[in-house]
Amino acid sequence: MFKRQTEGAVVCSSCGTLVGVRDATCLNCGRRNPGLWGYAPLLRRLGQDLGFVSLITTACGVLYVLTLLMSGQRIRMGGLFSMLSPDMASLFLFGASGAVPVFGYGRWWTVLSAGWLHGGLLHVVFNMMWVRQLAPATADIYGPGRTVILYTVAGVCGFIASSAAGVVLVWMPLPMLRGAQFTVGASAAIFGLLGALVYYGRRSGMSAVRSQAVGYAIMLGLFGLVMPGIDNFAHAGGFVGGYLAGRIMDPLRPERLDHLLIALACLAASALAIVASIALGLPQLR
Repeated sequence: MFKRQTEGAVVCSSCGTLVGVRDATCLNCGRRNPGLWGYAPLLRRLGQDLGFVSLITTACGVLYVLTLLMSGQRIRMGGLFSMLSPDMASLFLFGASGAVPVFGYGRWWTVLSAGWLHGGLLHVVFNMMWVRQLAPATADIYGPGRTVILYTVAGVCGFIASSAAGVVLVWMPLPMLRGAQFTVGASAAIFGLLGALVYYGRRSGMSAVRSQAVGYAIMLGLFGLVMPGIDNFAHAGGFVGGYLAGRIMDPLRPERLDHLLIALACLAASALAIVASIALGLPQLR
């Protein structure tokens, strides 16, 4: 199952044409090492997104359970949207972002970790449903490596925007316009995927893709304006970050090997951010 292919033809990991497993470049799209050292068939078995959706859903589910276990008897059981919510101390420990962690405690790396945490059962379920809806479509267009980059950059942009607004706009009369003192969730990155799809529709002239992505963004944005506890600045920052990252990487050009390497670096940085949050957060909670 995990055997490396050393001869014969494989499918180019960027454009999908047949290439020799030892070819230095793909004659169709120009990608270097299109056979990925003979591991392209193995990676293809993970799906078009190379298993990224499964990674997100599994990691977010595991971290949600861990924060619940850490909360113990402090688990919140309020209304529908706060059912089975970890307590704030547990979310802080695992890497919640926002004005208080970033500017109050100097935990700047939480802009990477917060997107993997969730504040309630419905929160994680709804977000994972949107990830399963949008991430495979984004991977079909941008490629799996660039999708990981888009997802990470959008999350970082969203939490930077929310944390900064939580300091600068704390005086605003409406809570929805103040930013966040504490914030978690994958929705900033989800809005980033929508932003990237909007750019693709504009760049390629495919109005159907653009219209659907804009429609989703407007629907979710309006939902955030009428529902309490929604981090609208994270959504807006994520959307802008995803749109700009999609523009920089240009979806009409084939994915390159360095995109996959950057994607691995993004995942490693996110994991390190969670580890750092726990390691450095324990003394702060004592």
